[in-house]
Amino acid sequence: MFDPSKELLIEAHRTTWRTFGLWALFTTAMFASVFGLYWSIDSGRYWLAVPLVVLVAHFMHSQLMAFHEAAHGVLCPWRWLNESTGVIIGNFHLNGLTLFRHVHSTHHAYLGTIRDEQLWPFVDPTTPRWMRRGAAILELCFGMFYDATLFWTAFARRTSPIHNPKIRRRVRLELLSMLFFWGTVIGLTAWFGVWKWLFFLYVVPALVTGSMYALRKYIEHMGLTGDTPAGLSRSVVHQDPLGKLYTFTMFNIGYHGVHHAYSSMPAHSLPNFTGALADEHGEAETVYPTYRAAFRAMMPSLADPRIGPQWNAGDASGTTTASRQEKSESAVAAGSAR
Repeated sequence: MFDPSKELLIEAHRTTWRTFGLWALFTTAMFASVFGLYWSIDSGRYWLAVPLVVLVAHFMHSQLMAFHEAAHGVLCPWRWLNESTGVIIGNFHLNGLTLFRHVHSTHHAYLGTIRDEQLWPFVDPTTPRWMRRGAAILELCFGMFYDATLFWTAFARRTSPIHNPKIRRRVRLELLSMLFFWGTVIGLTAWFGVWKWLFFLYVVPALVTGSMYALRKYIEHMGLTGDTPAGLSRSVVHQDPLGKLYTFTMFNIGYHGVHHAYSSMPAHSLPNFTGALADEHGEAETVYPTYRAAFRAMMPSLADPRIGPQWNAGDASGTTTASRQEKSESAVAAGSAR
């Protein structure tokens, strides 16, 4: 059994330049992919444009994971650079770093409960099934724009989880930064008449990115009704080289149960703590060998999308059908992964 020492945990939580260096590498790869997409369309090689759109979307998804690292304060050891990089990434993805940080904190503090802002409406037993199904469809089809709407609504509503006036002022400043950024982009696009390129080089990949983001989010949590980070998270530990490369470019977010147990741990440390959750929280971690296997486990829950132990109250046996199926499959999947 893996029982991490205090010294090991302290060292694992140390923020280094490694994550920032990876962000710079993946950002370079993203812009190279965008240039390739531009070239393929400009030269009439449309058959090549399709896989390049997917590649651009993948690296845009990777940027969202870097944004997530910045929100946790572990993208870069220099705070000012961590914050400014996060704000720049957020501008591209229609979200504010401070806004994301404080709404996302509810996802960690109240994972899977009705106070988890990021998983609404799937954590609210008072929402009808048609509404939850509709929300899932919208998020899977328009994930980036749905996510931005979810976060900005959480800020704007009267019962916002963000109360501190200083924090709200910073959120507004970052909103002004985002509006200035997009005002400049749209103004330049109109001035040079390059709407076609804004559409193909940003809008189309952004739509694909949103679907990737939403699907990954659902794989991580949808249909789970446990009581701990281990029972409310699916982790994916790839064994094949291509899968490992994918996880690497996603800043190891596949080690999701570990991330929820140690939310301020930099991405490069997460793989070293796979298997620690059962020891610390008493509930076995659900680990899958591939995202395909985790997707197959999650898929049935989309018929009645729900997350969190509060859904168990209406089931006489104490667990939902999805939860029972998940537990029966997880033992096999976890064994295969390890």
